[in-house]
Amino acid sequence: MIYLLFAVALFLLIVLMKAIKIVPQKQVKLIERLGKYHRTAEAGLNTIFPFLDSVRETLDLREQITKIEPQNVITRDNVTMEVDAVIYFAVMDPVRAVYEVQNLRWGIEQLTLSALRNVIGALDLDHTLTSRDTINGQLRSALDTATQQWGIKVMRIELKNITPPEEIRMTMEKQMTAERTRRAVVTTAEGEKASAILRAEGQKQAQIVSAEGSKEAAILAAEGQAEARLRVAQAEAQALEMIAKALGATGSPAQYLIAKSYLESLGQIASDADKLVFLPYEAAGVMGALGGMKELLKTSAAK
Repeated sequence: MIYLLFAVALFLLIVLMKAIKIVPQKQVKLIERLGKYHRTAEAGLNTIFPFLDSVRETLDLREQITKIEPQNVITRDNVTMEVDAVIYFAVMDPVRAVYEVQNLRWGIEQLTLSALRNVIGALDLDHTLTSRDTINGQLRSALDTATQQWGIKVMRIELKNITPPEEIRMTMEKQMTAERTRRAVVTTAEGEKASAILRAEGQKQAQIVSAEGSKEAAILAAEGQAEARLRVAQAEAQALEMIAKALGATGSPAQYLIAKSYLESLGQIASDADKLVFLPYEAAGVMGALGGMKELLKTSAAK
C-alpha cells in the first residue's frame, strides 16, 4: 500500500512538472496539442495538459545575428571577388517562423547569397568597392520582402569584407600610391605658390610704403623751400620798404639794391689775391649808380 501511494505521488509530481512551463523574458514557446499548433506561451508561468500538449519550439524574440561566410561573386565587368556579410534579424511572428520554413537560419543565408549575387552582379568593380551603403540598403530591402512570409524582419545587413583578386589589389595599391604622390606634389606646389604670393604682396606693400614716404618727404622739402623763399621774399620786401622810408621821395630802392648786390659780388670775386679782375665797359654805368646811391644816402642823412 505504501508503495502504491508513493507511486501515485511520484506520478502526480511528474504530471505537475510536465504541466508547468516557465518561459523566460523575450522568449515564447509554441504549444502543440496532439501534433497540431494550439497556442503560444508568453513569458512567465504557463500550464499545459500533460501527455496531450507538448512544446514544439522555443523562440528568442531578441535581435539575432547570422554570419554569411565568404562567397565568390562576379561583378558586371566580370571580376570575381570574395564577399562576406552579417545579417541582423528579429522574429516577429513565431508561428510562421516555425511552420512556414523548415530551417530559418539556413533559409535566410540562402536568400542573402542570392540577393548578394544579384546586387553585385549589376555593379562594376569600382562601384562595388565604393558603394557599401547602397549595397547594404538594396540587400536589406530584398531580404525584408522575401522573408515577410516567414514572420521575420531583417533589421540590417552589413558587408564586412570585399576582397578583389590579388592582381587587382596590386594595381589598386599602385594607383593609390600614384594618387598620394600627385596630391603631395600638388600640395607642395600650392604651398610654394601661396608663399610666392605672400612674398610679392610683402614687397608690394614695402614699395608702396617707401614711395609714400618719398612722396611725403618731397612734399615736405618743397613746402620747406617754398616757406624759405617766402620768408626771404618777405624779408626783402621789408628791406625795400625800410630803404624806401629811409631814402624818402628822392631815392630809388631798386637802384640801391642793385648797387649793393653788385658790390657784394665784386667783393667775392676780388677776394682771391691771385685773381686779376677786369671790369667791363658797362661797369661805368654801375659806378654811376653807386655815385647816385652816395647822393641818395647824403640826401637821406641831411633830412
